[in-house]
Amino acid sequence: MHSLSDPVTPRRGPAWANRFALAPLTNVQSNDDGTLSDDEHDWLVARGRGGFGLTMTCAAYVTPEGRAWRGQLGIAGDEHLPGLRRLAESLRTTGTRSAVQLHHAGRRADAALNGVANVGPWADPAKDTVALTTDGVRRVVADFVAAAVRAEEAGFDGVEVHGAHGYLLAQFLDARSNHREDGYGGALEDRMRVLLEVLDGIRSATGPDFQLGLRLTPEGYGIALPEGRETARAVLATGLLDYLDMSLWDVRMGPRAEEHDGLLIERFTDLPRHGALLGVAGGVLSAADAQWCLDRGADVVTVGIGAILHHDFAARAVADADFTARPRPVPRDVLAAEHVGPAFLDYLAAGWDDLVA
Repeated sequence: MHSLSDPVTPRRGPAWANRFALAPLTNVQSNDDGTLSDDEHDWLVARGRGGFGLTMTCAAYVTPEGRAWRGQLGIAGDEHLPGLRRLAESLRTTGTRSAVQLHHAGRRADAALNGVANVGPWADPAKDTVALTTDGVRRVVADFVAAAVRAEEAGFDGVEVHGAHGYLLAQFLDARSNHREDGYGGALEDRMRVLLEVLDGIRSATGPDFQLGLRLTPEGYGIALPEGRETARAVLATGLLDYLDMSLWDVRMGPRAEEHDGLLIERFTDLPRHGALLGVAGGVLSAADAQWCLDRGADVVTVGIGAILHHDFAARAVADADFTARPRPVPRDVLAAEHVGPAFLDYLAAGWDDLVA
């Protein structure tokens, strides 16, 4: 059993000071061209100062056609490097470890904003989406790899690949719709192929101490729980990962399908990890919630809403086993004091009924 204050030693690269990671939270604070803004910089650096062992950026698009919303961070070109370098250096001074989450929205991209049709594993006129050619799939892999190299050049300790929540890499895992016949669709082994090629490409193109993580969804978006578990098992077995970040929505929830009992977290904590860390995310709002995850076999706890409510959620939870996040809804001035910028506040007010007073 671990305690929240225990250091974390990934198989590669530097240790993390404790068992807390900042979730890669959408915050819509970047400039329109994807470059880092002062508000986004300050939001993330405050979480580094607040004691998180690992601080992750929001989902950062790896190519302009994969951008999902206005205000999204970019890591698609050299024009993004100055801001990324500034952020990596600022995070380093706080003592946290840092990662960029790499993202491509696929058929969930904003075609009107990007000025090009969306791309995905299959054509979907309702989503303004054209099917990727086989060469197009290979370009997607190359875009993820190039973005990881860019993150390493900027000075980050690692990257997390976004393979969850129905975005492009998760779209390939969708058994309902991905019936491609070019080796990237059909059987699960083939639907996983692009994900494994991205991970292998990043590992081959970056240094031996560069940390590589992956976020997965256990079920939903066309993924049945047995396939979600098998995907997690397969990627862990490759030995490519330093950590697997399971987005569970709520760490205490059970499977959606009635034929499966127990808790979702239990479907993943028993998997052989092959040297990787297992992280879990969803509804962690207290030190007790986080310790509950560790007691059930997780190595790391990823915190989202709790870190919005308190920039120093990690430090408070490590210091006080009875710590619980402040009640919601929260006045704007209180969140602003936690370095939640105006654009982020508007986003939260519009999308979360009970978060902003």
